Amino acid sequence: MRRLKIGTRGSELALWQAGYVRDAMRRAHPGLEVALEVIRTRGDDVPDAGPAPTEGKGMFTGEIERALLAGRVDLAVHSLKDLPTEPIGGLALAAFPERADPADALVAQDGLTLDSLPRRAEVLTGSPRRRAQVLHRRPDLIVSAVRGNVGTRLRKLDESGAYATVLACAGLERLGLADRITERFDPAEFVPACGQGALAVQIRADDAELAELCAALDDLRTRVAVTAERAFLAAMGGGCRAPLGAFARCGGHDGPLIVTGMVAGVDGAELVRCSVEGPAPTPQDAEALGRRLARIVLAEGGEQILNAIAAANPTPGGDVR
Repeated sequence: MRRLKIGTRGSELALWQAGYVRDAMRRAHPGLEVALEVIRTRGDDVPDAGPAPTEGKGMFTGEIERALLAGRVDLAVHSLKDLPTEPIGGLALAAFPERADPADALVAQDGLTLDSLPRRAEVLTGSPRRRAQVLHRRPDLIVSAVRGNVGTRLRKLDESGAYATVLACAGLERLGLADRITERFDPAEFVPACGQGALAVQIRADDAELAELCAALDDLRTRVAVTAERAFLAAMGGGCRAPLGAFARCGGHDGPLIVTGMVAGVDGAELVRCSVEGPAPTPQDAEALGRRLARIVLAEGGEQILNAIAAANPTPGGDVR
């Protein structure tokens, strides 16, 4: 049986995720040898201060994908929200393991919730999407940029005068830090990043043998949900600078797929959030549903929000989308 090497970032959370896939592959295929290969990415070299890299633009995946294409590793494990929506030639997403909690969470001093934070309280986050939604609900708060891994951000919260930070439930739970959560946000209202809580197992597109091995890890409900979310993201402009997110969930056993999408202005004053639903679909149907949701969000005011952000942040050769 093949000996496999998994490419991964070296953060505690990335190693947990890669180890999870390694162990799942071993359980599914007894006797299979699987090892981890740590690869440093461009995102790992971004300073801990300042805004986070745009979600979905490859800051944490590009070097790993190049190692995969070069044959240095056999497969890669990514946080799906870090993967660009544009396909990479020669690579394929072979499996989406069962998704963890997709929601965002507030970690606050003294067990506070977002609504109970005092006026002018400081909240730490480097995510434009989280910043916009916090300010949409609480425009009186002060939101300051912070970066780094989960441990770094929690330490900065504990050592600063800030009251709270916003992190993904999945990351906190995977690292045994769920007890730090003081409020779990409803993902249909405080909309998460597309693919948040999901992992992607990536391989070379021509490796049919490995594709068959990875198929044992694929969860259809997760694949359907994240396909709809990523289709929405792509139709809205990929990993554009605008605060945007999507959340897809099935309405009970064999119920409809309900997809919620959100785009907001950078200060949260303007926010468009819409939902659509369709019958329990195939991934192809889910993709069409995500694109339909994007058209609705754009028509309901999202286009104006994106145009305003593009006008405020001109880039050579075109707008931010």
